[in-house]
Amino acid sequence: MKPKTLSYKSLAPADNPLRELIRAFGLLERIMQPYFARFGISGSQWGILRNLHRAEEEGLRGLRLTELSQRLLIRPPSVTGLVDRMVRSGLVARDGSTADLRVKEVQLTRMGRKLVERILEGHQDQVNILLAGLGDDDQKDLMRLLSKWRDHLENVLQGETTLRNII
Repeated sequence: MKPKTLSYKSLAPADNPLRELIRAFGLLERIMQPYFARFGISGSQWGILRNLHRAEEEGLRGLRLTELSQRLLIRPPSVTGLVDRMVRSGLVARDGSTADLRVKEVQLTRMGRKLVERILEGHQDQVNILLAGLGDDDQKDLMRLLSKWRDHLENVLQGETTLRNII
């Protein structure tokens, strides 16, 4: 018996949601890049600034590069490069941890904190524009589905679910 081969047409319907997500993410990036450029930063730099700001709100002085990497879901070398550029621009600083002097923490500078506050003044309006195409119930459904999918992907990443188990 000849093994069954899958054609592109037989795969297309199953990958349509993923393709739509990728397209939507691409459009989101195209909208947000000029938005952050108005403030002289990139979306990636905003991720670092916002996470450091949230850490301060949580009562933390700063975050280690590995903590930033985990929060942003990007590899440590990528975070290091971004932080290096942001240190040079005066938005963040690296300091020794008070708990362990071998560990360097990344912290907002006064300039970085002021920039975050300036961006946050109108940020909710930008978010509202992005989500305006969805009603309240649609937004709740999207949040529920994305959270459910994120949980599943975290399980896959941790090896609790393998692709073999679900195919």
